[in-house]
Amino acid sequence: MAIADERYVSLTTFRRNGEAVSSPVWIAPLADGTAGFTTGSSSGKVKRIRNNPSVTLRPCDSRGRVPDGTVAATATATVLTGADAAPIKQAIKAKYGLMVTVIHAMGAVRSLFTRSTAADCVVHLQLD
Repeated sequence: MAIADERYVSLTTFRRNGEAVSSPVWIAPLADGTAGFTTGSSSGKVKRIRNNPSVTLRPCDSRGRVPDGTVAATATATVLTGADAAPIKQAIKAKYGLMVTVIHAMGAVRSLFTRSTAADCVVHLQLD
């Protein structure tokens, strides 16, 4: 099974000092053999990717727990917004269906009570 076929992957990004930071994300394969995921434009993932586009991916559960012996895949990440983000958003919606709608609805409700103005963006992954 390809890494983009997994339900969740542990995405590891790297701080400027080289420290690894992992978080679980949904991932969807794209027709050209690449993959992508959605996130908030002000997330730590996005900030770290803009500083260092090298990332690693490992299959995990929804809480980010990686099974023992799992081999990491490497990729180069690019943050996309606007019309460039549409194919990845569509692929995530196709793969995760109703869950995407539920998550977006929860985010809309949360935005009523917070000052968050972070726009949605996507991260495109060129798998090595």
